[in-house]
Amino acid sequence: MNARVGIDGRAAAAMVMLCAIWGMQQVAIKAAEPDVSAVLQIAIRSGLAALAVYLLARGRGERFTWDRATLCAGLSVGALFALEFFFVSAGLRYTSASHMAVFLYTAPLFSALGLHFLLPQERLSPVQWLGMLIAFGGVVLAISGMAEGSGGAERLKGDLYGLLAGIAWGASTLVIRTTRLAECPAKQTLLCQLTGACVLLSLPALATGNLHFTLSPVAWYSLLFQTVVVSFFSYLIWFSLLRRYQASSLGILTFMTPVFGILAGVVILGEPLQIEFVLGAVLIVLGLIVVSCSYLIYFDRRVAPKI
Repeated sequence: MNARVGIDGRAAAAMVMLCAIWGMQQVAIKAAEPDVSAVLQIAIRSGLAALAVYLLARGRGERFTWDRATLCAGLSVGALFALEFFFVSAGLRYTSASHMAVFLYTAPLFSALGLHFLLPQERLSPVQWLGMLIAFGGVVLAISGMAEGSGGAERLKGDLYGLLAGIAWGASTLVIRTTRLAECPAKQTLLCQLTGACVLLSLPALATGNLHFTLSPVAWYSLLFQTVVVSFFSYLIWFSLLRRYQASSLGILTFMTPVFGILAGVVILGEPLQIEFVLGAVLIVLGLIVVSCSYLIYFDRRVAPKI
């Protein structure tokens, strides 16, 4: 496998854009949930985006590799992607979009931890671990004030689903980076994930009868945003970045997503903004600065050839 490089200005700018998009994702799902069930929304958007990816690849004459190893890896990431968003859809029934944004994006912790042991070039330095701990502490602090009040048990259940979704996402990153999918086109990986989500999430929607669909403007705008911007545009960019840059460095930058998610929840859904969030956001930014500076200091040392 080709060695990945550390983040540069282009990658950082792309991650800011992606994090803003992903931060809106949970808000869009929850806003449209009264008109379209969350699990059905994700199944529909995944199916439409999978069709768009397939047509784009065919139009460009791109060919995908489907040997046994690649097919097994594709089925694995498809199942993990479906599992991730099953937990997201279930969790949004009990917790806020802000909470879901925070716990879903613990995924970089799990992927970075796994890659630290699986790939030598993905080893994290002590300073990077310190930056991760600071950022994660900021995430915890940002939502600590929201845990008070009635309905705490239901919020805890939803938060647990969000954490499980983050674990599933982290596991899918491990599969992508450590199998034949690491050398496949981004469209092939995305097609596997979207197809898996469409097929596997349609089953619980049918089994539980969550098929209500009201043709409201909110439902249409939400599905359009989720299909075109989230499932098609942002995921293609994300997987392209994964094939060039270190997954651990990219994953750490996704800690910006909860900030965007909480802000979107406050502005769009009217979720409360408290002092804990402001202090947590400061810690998140501080953690990102520590991680970024550590790459400038340590990356050249890690990749420099020994004499």
